[in-house]
Amino acid sequence: MEINLEQFSDLLSIFTIAMCFILKVPQIFNLISLKSAKQISIVGLLLEITSYTITTSYNYVNGYSLLSYLEYPVILIQEYILIFLVLIYSKQTNIWSLLITIVYVIISICFLLEIIPRIVLTFAMPMCTPISVSSKIMQLLAIVKAKNAASVSPLTWFISALTNSTRVFTIWMDSADFLLLGNFIVSVFLSSSIMFSSLYYRYYNIKQD
Repeated sequence: MEINLEQFSDLLSIFTIAMCFILKVPQIFNLISLKSAKQISIVGLLLEITSYTITTSYNYVNGYSLLSYLEYPVILIQEYILIFLVLIYSKQTNIWSLLITIVYVIISICFLLEIIPRIVLTFAMPMCTPISVSSKIMQLLAIVKAKNAASVSPLTWFISALTNSTRVFTIWMDSADFLLLGNFIVSVFLSSSIMFSSLYYRYYNIKQD
């Protein structure tokens, strides 16, 4: 049976979403196993969750196909668990983290219900690329500064690079939204950089031992 480009795009979307169900799982298990988050950038995670939240809201309020962005709600749930673990293991749970969480939830609901006008998301969406870039650069710098990547999961970043690659094609087929395409292309490069850096420093530390 012949499969056209649209059907192939739908299959890639399903594959991407399926992979995203386990995207952060290797990183979560790695943290639980080590009980340490020394090489994980909390600032990077907060920037990442900001980018995911804006992108999810942007796609939702614009009525884009659910298959083209369903991985974001899935990743967000894993991201919440990951941030919680990092806060616990880095001993940063306090009243400020609770207040920031409350403000985040309120703003997210206002975006989805369009209490905050849709135009705000239209202006915010172009910022997702620099926010996403900044989050990954922060994580990359954390690895390089520590010269250690024990708490960083290369598998998580491999899955990230892979799913971002498939999204370049599916977004092009679904909406050809240049804001989204630019974000995913840059993300492929940076996720790959973090993966290779974590592998390098793991190999480097094994040689040093």
